Amino acid sequence: MRTIALSFCLIVFAFSVNAQNKGKISGKVTDAATKQIINYATVSLFKQGATAPFNGVVTDDKGNFVLAGLAAGGYTVKVEFIGYQAKTLNVSITDAAPSVSLGNVALAPSQNQLQDVVVTAKRPTVENKIDRMVYNPQNDLTAQGGMAIDVLQKVPQISVDIDGNVELLGNTNIRFLINGKPSSIFGSSLTEALQSIPASQIQSIEVITNPGAQYDATGTGGIINIILKQSNVQGVNGSVNLSAGTRLENGSFNLNAKKGNFGVGAFFNGNERINTTTLNHSETRSTDSLGNKTDQLQNGSSAFKRSGYQSGINFQWDVTKKDQLTASFSYNHFGNTSVGTTNQELIKTGISNDILQDQLSTLSSSSNFHANSSDFSLGYKKSFDKKDEELDFLVNTSLGSNYNYASQQTVYLDGNTPTSGSMSTNPGTDRETDISLDYKYPFSKNFLFQTGAKATIEDISNSVITDTLLNNGNITSDPAQTYNFGYNRQIYAYYASTTFSLFHDFINGMAGLRYEYTTTSSSFPGTNVPGYGILAPSFVLQHKLSDDESVKFSYSYRLQRPEYSDVDPFYNVSDPHNISTGDPNLKPEYGHNYELGYNKSFNNGPSLYVSAFYRYNTNDIQSLTTFYSILPVNGTDYTDVELTTRANIGSETNEGVNLYFSIPAGKLTLRSNNYFADRISKNPFDPLNPGDPTRVSGFAYRLNLNASYEFAPSFAAEVFGNYRSSQRTIQGESPAFSFYNFAVRKQFWKKTASIGITAANPFASYIAQTTTTNTGNSYQTSTREVPFRSFGISLNYKFGKLEFKKPAKEDVPDDTATPNKVPDSTPR
Repeated sequence: MRTIALSFCLIVFAFSVNAQNKGKISGKVTDAATKQIINYATVSLFKQGATAPFNGVVTDDKGNFVLAGLAAGGYTVKVEFIGYQAKTLNVSITDAAPSVSLGNVALAPSQNQLQDVVVTAKRPTVENKIDRMVYNPQNDLTAQGGMAIDVLQKVPQISVDIDGNVELLGNTNIRFLINGKPSSIFGSSLTEALQSIPASQIQSIEVITNPGAQYDATGTGGIINIILKQSNVQGVNGSVNLSAGTRLENGSFNLNAKKGNFGVGAFFNGNERINTTTLNHSETRSTDSLGNKTDQLQNGSSAFKRSGYQSGINFQWDVTKKDQLTASFSYNHFGNTSVGTTNQELIKTGISNDILQDQLSTLSSSSNFHANSSDFSLGYKKSFDKKDEELDFLVNTSLGSNYNYASQQTVYLDGNTPTSGSMSTNPGTDRETDISLDYKYPFSKNFLFQTGAKATIEDISNSVITDTLLNNGNITSDPAQTYNFGYNRQIYAYYASTTFSLFHDFINGMAGLRYEYTTTSSSFPGTNVPGYGILAPSFVLQHKLSDDESVKFSYSYRLQRPEYSDVDPFYNVSDPHNISTGDPNLKPEYGHNYELGYNKSFNNGPSLYVSAFYRYNTNDIQSLTTFYSILPVNGTDYTDVELTTRANIGSETNEGVNLYFSIPAGKLTLRSNNYFADRISKNPFDPLNPGDPTRVSGFAYRLNLNASYEFAPSFAAEVFGNYRSSQRTIQGESPAFSFYNFAVRKQFWKKTASIGITAANPFASYIAQTTTTNTGNSYQTSTREVPFRSFGISLNYKFGKLEFKKPAKEDVPDDTATPNKVPDSTPR
C-alpha cells in the first residue's frame, strides 16, 4: 500500500505541472463531393510564417481532430489526404477566445489518378486509449530485422527476460491473441511462437491490463493482442523485408489487393536463429536425513538452433453495404534443436567430513522439437440502419501438432558403474474451436449496449514412448514410462456490457459482467478436475480534465486456466539431476486487478502516463522445485534429483507503479518505460514448513530508455538500453538482465525502400544469468552464459498502385442518425 500512496503522490504532482497553454483547434474532415468522413487525414500545425510544422495529428475513425495545449497567437492549419486537394486555413487564438472550432473542413477530390504511390501515415509510437495501450512499431529502428519478442521489449507495462518469458505488470499469465483471435501457435510453446513472428509483420501491439466483458476471462495478467499488417485500400500494394545477421536471419513478403467490394491479402515469412552455444555451470548441495552432504557439480555447454516460417491468406467481401463476410487461413511452423555435453562430479561427505564417494561422469543430451499449427476463421458482420447497431458471428478453429524428441546418456569414468540413459518421443495435438455471436445496440448517443455468447471446445492429446539403455548396452522399450494422455476442456460464456458517457461527458466508461463455465476431463489415471464457473465483472471509468489530460480507474476479475505445458505429465529427464513435469490436477488461478492511471499530453508533443496497480491472485500457479535423494519415475530410480513442477501456491500480491514518458526535442526524441513493484508470495501448503506459510517479499524494477535522432527526413539513428532487475521468487532468486541496441536506417526512392543496420550488445559476447533455488534441504546455484551479441542488416521495399474512388453518395452513413459519442468498445 506504500506503493499505492506513492502513486497518488505522483498523480497529484502530475496535476500540479499541468501546462498553462489552454488553446485548442478542432474540426472534422469530410469529402466535399460525397460528404463522407475522411479518417486518418493528416492535420499539420504551423506557426504563421514557418515552413515546417511543429505539431500535428491524424483524424480519428469519425473524421475528428483536436490540436490542444496551444499558446495564444497566429497559426496555419494544413489538412491533407492522398487523392484530395490540400486545404490551408489561418487561425488566431487569444486569451479571450482560446478554443477555435473549424467545423466541417471539406476536401475536394483530386482530378488526377495517382499511380505507384505508398501511403504512409505516421502514428504516435504509443497511444493511450480508454481500455488499452497501443504500441506502433513502424519507426522502431532497433527492432528492424528482429522478431515479435524484440518489439515487446519496448512496449509499456511489459517486461521480457533473456529467454523470452513475458510479464505484464509482473504477471506471466497473459492471454495472447493474433488479430483479436486465439491461435494454436501459442499452444505448445509461447516463447517459440513469439520468436517466429517477424517484427516487420507487426502493425501494432495492444496491451489490455483490465479487459472488458466482451473478452475471454482467461489470463490474470491481461491480454496482449498482436495486430499483423493488413490493408483495406483500393488497389494493389505490398512489401518485401529481408534481414541477415550474425545471430538471426529472416524474410517476409506481404501482398494486398482490393477491387470494388472484394479484397484479398497474403503473406509469407521465414526465419532462422543461427546456431549458438550457451555455457552452463551449476552447483547443488543437499543434506540427507543422516546429515551426510552431497555436492553435485556440473559444467558444460549446449548448442541451440531455431527456425520457422508462417504463411496466410485472408479475404473480405462486402456483399452489400450492410453485409460483410471475412475469412482467413494461416499455417505456422517452428522448431528447435539442442545438443549438449556436461561434465559432472558427485561428491558425498559424511558428518565427519570424510569423503564417502567421489564420482566423475559425462552427460550427453540432445533434443528436437517442432510444432505445426493452422488457423481458420470465418466471420459475418451485419450492419443496420441505425448507426453502430451491429451483429457479428465468428467461427475460429486452430489445430496444432507438436513433436518432442529427447535423449540422454551418462557415462561414468570410474570403469565400474554401467552407462545409463534413455530416449523418448512425445508427439501431441491441440485443437481449439471458438464459436461466438455478438450484438451491439446504441440506445442513445451516450449509451451503447453489447451482449454475446461464446463456446470454446479444446482437445489436447499426446503420447509418450520411452526407451531405456540396459546394463548390457542394448536399448529396450520401457512400458512403465510409455502412456497416452488426453485432456478435454469446454468453456461456455455469456456477457453483457455497456459503454457510456455521464454528466455531459464528465465521465466516460465501460462496464460489464461475464459468466464462464468450464468442464474438464482427462484420461490420465488419478486426474479429477471438477467443473467450475466464474462470474467476472469489469469496468473502466475515465474523466477528461481537458482535451489532452485524463485520469482513469479500472478493475477486472479474471482467471488463469492451466496451459498445455502445465498439465502435461511427461517427465523431461534430459538431465537426470534436474527433471521437470506437469500436473494434470492443477486448478485455475483467480485474480483481482486494480489500476489507477493518469495521462497528459503537453504542448509540442511531450506525453506522460503514470499508473498505480494492485493485483491479488489466489491459487497462484507457479513453479516449485523439490529435492529427492531417490526419485522413482515409473519404475526407474533417479538419484539426487531437483524435480520442478507447476503447482497452486496460496496467493501472490503485486503492487507498484508504471511510468511512461515521451519527450520530442527537435530532431531528438526520448522515450522511457519504467516499472517498480513489490511482489509478495504466500504458500500455506509448503511441505517443508507445515502450518507455517512461506512468505516471500521481493522488490523488482525495470528501466529503459530509447533515443532516436533524425539527421534528415530519410536518415535516422536510434539507441535503446534496458535493465531488468533480479526478482525474489518463492524458492530463490531469478537473475537480472540488461542489454543495449544501436540502429541506423536510410530511406530511398521517396521512402519506398530502406536499408538498416543493427547491433545488439556489440561490446560483450555473453550475458551471464545466475539463478538460485532453495528447496529447504538443497541449495542450487546455476549460471548460464548466453550469447547475445549480434550484428545485422535489413532491407525493406514497399510497392503499390492505389486507386482512391469515393463511395457512392447513397452508401454514405447518415451522421445525423443517432450519433454515438461514447468510446469505441468493439472487441478485437
